[in-house]
Amino acid sequence: MIDSTAYLLTCMRYIELNPVRAGMVAHPSEYRRSSHAANAQGGDDALVIAHAEYRALGRSAGERQSAYRQLFRSRLGANALSEIRNATNKAWVLGGDRFKRRVQRQLERRLEPAPRGGDRKSARYKKNASATINRV
Repeated sequence: MIDSTAYLLTCMRYIELNPVRAGMVAHPSEYRRSSHAANAQGGDDALVIAHAEYRALGRSAGERQSAYRQLFRSRLGANALSEIRNATNKAWVLGGDRFKRRVQRQLERRLEPAPRGGDRKSARYKKNASATINRV
């Protein structure tokens, strides 16, 4: 689950750059099972539905495609890669603190790593952990 306002385009880049990172292709446009052709070049793909964040990249299809191509001129930073991988591999929410708190309240479960340290078996630790979850 991601906060689309802050992370959708970053996640789209992450996904479309996976074949590049894997050494399968030199550029995402070369990977035929990617949505890159639809998003960056206007290719016809019945499986691709433009998200509002993508549509906000420009007024016309050409503007959106150009803006989308611009996103691929820079690399994803190490922090973005780490955040996305951690959220994916550990079933955490990817987004800002406000978004995470809202989703955590709705699902009533922890959606990010617990604070480190403390004796997790002690009554004091359990009480503090419970208070933290209820406060969110």
